[in-house]
Amino acid sequence: MTTVAVVCGSRSDLPTLTGCFDVLDSYGITWEASVISAHRQADALHAYVAEAEASGAQLFIGAAGLAAHLPGVLASLTGKPVIGIPLDGGSLGGADALYAVVQMPPGVPVATVAIGSAGAKNAAHLAARILALSDPDLAARVTAFRVDQAKRAELRIDPRV
Repeated sequence: MTTVAVVCGSRSDLPTLTGCFDVLDSYGITWEASVISAHRQADALHAYVAEAEASGAQLFIGAAGLAAHLPGVLASLTGKPVIGIPLDGGSLGGADALYAVVQMPPGVPVATVAIGSAGAKNAAHLAARILALSDPDLAARVTAFRVDQAKRAELRIDPRV
């Protein structure tokens, strides 16, 4: 059973998504990744979304650069939450992808994270938080991560120094 379906438009996008996969794994979230171009393989993308939902996908993550239509097309094909990761590339360094992913028309929402690998990690953290709303065990793991993160950020200064 796949809980999160991650889709990117090109094999060259996969290295940027490594952090996303690692974070999903750290929470124990099942996922699968597919490379399907929204522009070049529209029929395959439509079929994939239906198959992923039938396999239990509760959330989609779409990663795309340049025109970055993939996350929006995913959102048009499913009623499940979609998180878009704008990828850097091209002459605008990902700004074009960011605008494409974040500027969706009303009724076709795509939650959007930062450009590139930091965004890929945050997409997985956001997916975990969304899924944790209906999974108490996952909610506990999300809370444990947040507590650990706060402890790692804590700075204590020894007044004797």
